[in-house]
Amino acid sequence: MADYDLEALSLPELKKMQKDIAKAISTFGDRQKAEARTKLEAVANEMGYSLAELLGAVSKPKRAPVAPKY
Repeated sequence: MADYDLEALSLPELKKMQKDIAKAISTFGDRQKAEARTKLEAVANEMGYSLAELLGAVSKPKRAPVAPKY
């Protein structure tokens, strides 16, 4: 981990760093999930399957709306 001399930074630099840190914290979970999905898709592809196929994410056929009988 990098050591920063926070005392040497100007106020705009500190505010920008604070904003960047808040954004990194808020998107951390999404980035972790995306990385996990990528790894899982690679393993599934190595075994000759798609991730959707293994998870049973088969889309159901859409049904057309039915007219009311009243």
